[in-house]
Amino acid sequence: MRITIIAVGRLGAGPEKTLLDSYVKRLRWPVTVQEIDIRKPHLDAGQRKKLEGERILAAVPAGAAVLALDERGKQMTSPAFAKKIDGWALAGFNGLACIIGGADGLSDAVRDRADLTLALGALTWPHMLVRAMLAEQLYRAWSITAGHPYHRD
Repeated sequence: MRITIIAVGRLGAGPEKTLLDSYVKRLRWPVTVQEIDIRKPHLDAGQRKKLEGERILAAVPAGAAVLALDERGKQMTSPAFAKKIDGWALAGFNGLACIIGGADGLSDAVRDRADLTLALGALTWPHMLVRAMLAEQLYRAWSITAGHPYHRD
């Protein structure tokens, strides 16, 4: 399963990047991180979200399942998440595009395109930290499907 993390904003050096890189390095699935950066200060939140959405959708690889992270999404356990990814692979998806929006959230077009909208709990998380949290859950999902002892029930 090829993983593409499509995220709004640039992640500079720091603890979030170190943690993200740590989990990406461990993961046996190939991972690409694609950053979407909109530098147009004159846009209002709605315009920015729409433009980000267009660029996000353009970055989704053909044939990939789409996972959108959104606070209004479904909450699932790590084993259920692993089973979902495995199901996408068995269904013939050649990759997984994981989408992390910016400070204003995701556009309706992105949420509509998603095969799954997932919340990492009921709390709101900084979108830079979410990259590392997502990478950890992807690693955990891989470990569950591979029978690796990282995840414990």
